[in-house]
Amino acid sequence: MKKISTSFLLLFALLIVLAGCGSSENSNAKGENEGDKKTVKVLTNAAYAPMEYMDNNKPTGFDIDLIKELGTEAGYEVEIEHIGWDPLFIEIESERADIGISSITITEERQEKYDFSVPYYLSTNKILVPEDSTITSGADLKDKVIAVQGGTTGMEIAEDILGKNHKDVKKFEENTLAIMELTKNGADAVIADSPIVEYYKTQNPGDKLKVIEDSSFSSEYYGIMFAKGNTELKEAFDKALNTLFDNGKYEEIYEKWFGSKPDIENLKAQQ
Repeated sequence: MKKISTSFLLLFALLIVLAGCGSSENSNAKGENEGDKKTVKVLTNAAYAPMEYMDNNKPTGFDIDLIKELGTEAGYEVEIEHIGWDPLFIEIESERADIGISSITITEERQEKYDFSVPYYLSTNKILVPEDSTITSGADLKDKVIAVQGGTTGMEIAEDILGKNHKDVKKFEENTLAIMELTKNGADAVIADSPIVEYYKTQNPGDKLKVIEDSSFSSEYYGIMFAKGNTELKEAFDKALNTLFDNGKYEEIYEKWFGSKPDIENLKAQQ
């Protein structure tokens, strides 16, 4: 075999370096090829069936189907992780995660710390009580024990009725725990978002519960939550959501989980 000259080796090495430099121009900031989808970390508190809950150790539900479809439409891969309710807010605020979706009501107080998408779901709080209960409205709860999930609008309504930090407002980490307290006779009622209490009642007929609607409880809208100032991601998902409103995909997901048609025009009007 002939010896290869030193000058040829140097020239060959230089060509390899130049080739490498040229290929870097076809990569994005994360070292991915152009056209590859960026990955966004999505957090949820999967304890709100049918909105989000764990099934075979994986988050599932209306919100989960929706965020996956939105990610596809917006050009993002979504990596979904189940986390507690309070930690979800902390992780988004500190920008250790990109998106929060967990039946999060858009409120003025939350908008001071976070950005939200345009509304994607209309809800209201309802009262869950035993079938033989004489409670017919929120006014009947003034001398009752109310179980709620802490940090929710249901908790705020309960405290509006009984007083802030009242001893008879029992706060739990999850709505399921609040409902368990009711079924164990540790509370007279639960206040929670309508899809949660309606779903629980339907899925657990043996508990003999009924749902009370109070017209004084105001309507509320869920939004997808972002870190404050994450305009690029918010705009991408707003655009994707409106596309899903128009192309029928949102309605398809909604009907799958709730068996009825959504009021899309109402949601659009909130924008």
